[in-house]
Formats: sequence, structure tokens, C-alpha cells
Amino acid sequence: MSRRSRPRVIIAGIGTESSSFAPHRTTLRDFGVREGERVLERFPAIARGALDEVEFVPGPVARALPGGAVTRPAYDALVDRVLHSVRQGAPWNGVLLDIHGAMLVDGLDDAEADLARRVRQAAGGEPVVMSAAMDLHGNVSRDFAAQVDLPTCYRTAPHIDECDTRDRAARLLVRALTGAVRSVRAWCRIPVALPGEKTSTRVEPAASLYRSLPDVPGGVWEAALWVGYAWADEPRTAAAAVVIGDDPGAIQRACGSLAGRFVARRDDFRFCGPAGGLRWALGRAADAAAGGLAGPFFISDTGDNPTAGGSGDVATTLAALITDTRVTDGPGEAVWSALVDPAGVRAARAGGVGSSFDRTVGGCFGWPGQVRLRGVVDRVVSDVAGDVAVVRSGRLQVVLTTRRTPFHTPDDYRRAGIDLARTRLVVNKIGYLEPRLHEVAAGGVMALTDGPVDQRIDRLSYSRISRPLHPFDVVRDGWEPDVELFRPHASH
Repeated sequence: MSRRSRPRVIIAGIGTESSSFAPHRTTLRDFGVREGERVLERFPAIARGALDEVEFVPGPVARALPGGAVTRPAYDALVDRVLHSVRQGAPWNGVLLDIHGAMLVDGLDDAEADLARRVRQAAGGEPVVMSAAMDLHGNVSRDFAAQVDLPTCYRTAPHIDECDTRDRAARLLVRALTGAVRSVRAWCRIPVALPGEKTSTRVEPAASLYRSLPDVPGGVWEAALWVGYAWADEPRTAAAAVVIGDDPGAIQRACGSLAGRFVARRDDFRFCGPAGGLRWALGRAADAAAGGLAGPFFISDTGDNPTAGGSGDVATTLAALITDTRVTDGPGEAVWSALVDPAGVRAARAGGVGSSFDRTVGGCFGWPGQVRLRGVVDRVVSDVAGDVAVVRSGRLQVVLTTRRTPFHTPDDYRRAGIDLARTRLVVNKIGYLEPRLHEVAAGGVMALTDGPVDQRIDRLSYSRISRPLHPFDVVRDGWEPDVELFRPHASH
């Protein structure tokens, strides 16, 4: 195939993960937008020219830190930007959507299906072949599956295969656009909703389910499994399976089998590490310190994890920490990270290092329950994430930030002046430990705490999910998957 006659594909997308229970709202300024070469960097196989049978053209790819729902004006502005780029080069042979899959938008259900439909129309309509690279914590509706020919998602949590997944989505497009046989796809809603920390692929049963995905029969190109995003109060919230190939019978059987195996293991999903209440977690940390544990002990403050959709302003855990003498007066340093509180950071900066700090903190987005924090300003630093203040209350260092900021690596702490090697206890707004923290942790547990991404999802008030849905309802043994087959869009 000559370079001039190559199929043309545009890469574009809008991606974030949104909790229905977060008071925070994601606005336009929360999104960063990549264009040009910075988009192609996300696809190593494209960047190195390994997929040159197709011409991949970078359009806008917008991403935001997970949080509350996206405001409608922000979504509309981003969609307009994407559609403008798509229309400029239309008609296209294909579209590669670079998205997350769990974006909520105020006043709009199923934002990703809306985005896919509008992009398809702008790109050239029915003849366009559309692929999507997604997070396994996305929610895949029937409408989305009907719009997108070649959807796939990560196979690891924590996610260490993002680039592999994006390349796989690109390779599927190349196969579809340059081959003689068109693909069909099968989709099945799986009536299970699970919090992310019960679906880590480090442990069973997710480990086996995802390890089996590449083992597909003849006639199947790709098998993808979404565990879903449980903190979205939308009808589409559920796990899902999509299988793609050129043999309708084979893909339907594979999709039904995958969905059936997931449902059969629904009660086997457990937290991927020791988990319990905060008081229990602090007891485990104290026991570890008394036993001479060498290195930091991590407690995950799971209910307000900002990279799962937490608002970052929940101070409930802080209230417990500052009244626990094992934390404030115990041996060695302790740290709690991080509370978004711009007013608190401004006060710390105004007072300066060494000044007294006595303020009510927390709830800057509206989460109830503020806490009086008294201590001394230990450090104030400027960072790429904005200003950060560290307030010391005894041996406890409380990290305040001007923006919602995850602490996922030792470098994140180092920028705030905290050396994890010299810290005995780290309480962090996170779920399962990200790889680099997992490497340095001498021990750790997950605390099931309050917040917009409370792991105890049965404590949250859902009103719009489609029932029955495990664990809210009984899904009986012998459940039969309802697999739907989608034929190709018009000839491409």
C-alpha cells in the first residue's frame, strides 16, 4: 500500500474518572490538553513508525485528575475543540479514542457514548471505524458498544500497561482498516459493581481473569474485560465484557464465557491487602513500630483517594490522627497526605516557617466535617502542583495543598521535604499502593474511611443504578449472560 493511499485515522479524546458522591466539580481549568507530538508520545508503536500502514494524525486529547462530575460548560468546550479538529480533516477512515470511560457530566448520562456518537458523525459517519483505548475502571454501556467498533482496556491494576493498551487499540484499527475481513463485536453487561481495591490484578480472582484474556480462540481478535467504576450513580454502572473478531459464533461464546466466569467469582473478590477501620489500621501500624519494623508503614486513607474520584477535602482521618498519641507522640516521624485547603496554605505562607498554625481545615469543596488543626508551620514549598504547606503537630506532619494532589511516588513526598526512608508511618489518600510506593513500603494496610470513594459502597446512597446489581442485590447462581452482537457499521 502506498503512503498516499494509506487509511487516515485521527486520535482524540476526553478522559477523566468521576465520582457521583464528590462535592468537587471538574472544570475546564482542571484539564490539560495534548496536541501534536505530545499525543503520539502516548502511543509508542505509532511514535516509532511500527504501524505505518495507517496514517495516524494527532488531534486534541484532554485529561483531568479524577474527581467530581465535569461541569457541562467544560464538557461542551472540550467537545467543541475535539469536533473542530475532527471536522478540519474529515472525512476520516478511522478514529482512535483515547479516553478513560468513567467520566460523568452534569446533566448528561453516558458521556463517553455521547462523545463517540458526535465524533463519529464529524469524522464521516457510518463508514468510519472507531477504536478506543480505555481504563478497566470504565463503564461500558450498550450505547457505547454500539458506537465503537474496537474498544479495549487495561489488563492491570495498578495500571502498568497503559501504553500497551493504547498500542493494542491502534493495532486493532490497522487490522480492521487494512484487512479483507471486517470485525464484529459482542458485548455483555455483567451485573456486578465492585470497588477498585477489590479488583486488583495483583491478586485473585482478577489475576486469573485478566491473565486469560490473551488466550483467545480462532476468529477472535481481542477480548476485553471492564471491572467498571462503582462510584458512578448511573444506569450504565456495571462490569462489562467485549469480544471482537471475525467469527460471530466464536466471539459470542467467548464473551458469554468471560462474563459467566466473572459472575461466578463475584463473591471471591476481596480487598487486595489487609483492610479494616481506621482505628484497626492505626493499631496495626503501632504493632509494626513496636516490632521494630524497618521502613515506612503505609495506611491507605481509601475513602478520599483523589485518583479514584475523591474530592481531596475530607478531613475525617485527620481528626483521628491528631488525637491519637501513638501518632503525634510516637517514635519516629509520621505524615498524612494530603488535604486540599488553599486558605490553609495561604495562611501558612503568610505566617512563615516556624509560625504557629491554628485554623479550621477541610471541606473546601463542601464535604462535611471540618477539623481544627493546631501546630507549627514546618515548610512551605512551591511545586508544579501549586503551593504545599507542611504543618507539624507533634511527630505528625500534615500536608496541605492548594490543588488536589496525589502522592504516588517517593519523589512526590521529596518535593514536599519529606524523606520516606526516615518516616515510620505514612497515611496517604490512596487505594492500593502505586508501584513505586509499593516498592518502598515495609508494610501496610488499607483503612476503610469516609469519602466520595468509600470502599464500603453499600454505605452510599444510589438512586439511578440499573438493578439487579451485586452486591446490592442477589444475583443468583446459574445467571445466564445476555450477549449482544454488533455487526460492522457500513462498509469502510
